Amino acid sequence: MSDRKVAIVTAAAGAGIGSAVARQLAADGMQVVITDLHEGRMTKLSEELSQVSGVECPSYKLDVSDHAEVEAVFGAVADRLGRIDVLVNNAGWSKIEPVAEMSLDTWQRCLAIDLTGTFSCMRFALPHMIAARSGAIVNISSISGWEMTTEHGAAYSAAKAGVMALTRVAAAENGKHGIRVNAIAPGLIYNDFLRRIYPDEFFDSYLEKKAVVNRLGRPEDIAHLVSFLVDDVKAGYITGETYGVSGGVHPHA
Repeated sequence: MSDRKVAIVTAAAGAGIGSAVARQLAADGMQVVITDLHEGRMTKLSEELSQVSGVECPSYKLDVSDHAEVEAVFGAVADRLGRIDVLVNNAGWSKIEPVAEMSLDTWQRCLAIDLTGTFSCMRFALPHMIAARSGAIVNISSISGWEMTTEHGAAYSAAKAGVMALTRVAAAENGKHGIRVNAIAPGLIYNDFLRRIYPDEFFDSYLEKKAVVNRLGRPEDIAHLVSFLVDDVKAGYITGETYGVSGGVHPHA
């Protein structure tokens, strides 16, 4: 078993927060396990991080909404690497439909991925952390869990508010085991995929009317905070918190 901490990052193979977190934790000296549904991108990132870090950074195809599949993958990681020290729950999905028109499928799928998926990953990481008497979990929530707005959709907002509550309770339950659980609530974090969804005017308007710091968020903004929160020296007295990272769009205390 390696002396390096093992970190599992969900939905890590894209161009957004997950891959930035995976790269950051690898740069921090951790052995990063990449999970996602996109096998080609997973393999590419796995090879990149393994080469850069000098240690195997394996990848596993994972649908976080499949409870049994989460159990199998986390068990395989523990068997293969001997430990699970850090978990970053980044997987998410959204479809905006008004409550009066929302299909049950939209509601259930959003909660299955965003909220129940977060629970499932915590459920099968925590026993390994409890046995080791240490661990750190960071759940990626959203400012949508605080805002009164139509921009995010009710299912997504409800799921992300649930992630915040889940974070607090899990922190209360597991502090006695030396485990810390925190959440991050990003605002708009730019990646190239968003350009396919939103017109240029959307980003221009966001900069003009909302972002106090006069720029869009970057995946690295979230990755840097994750790096801090999973550090037992720098953040050893922090648990049960949700940190907003929105460029001042939605300050929260």
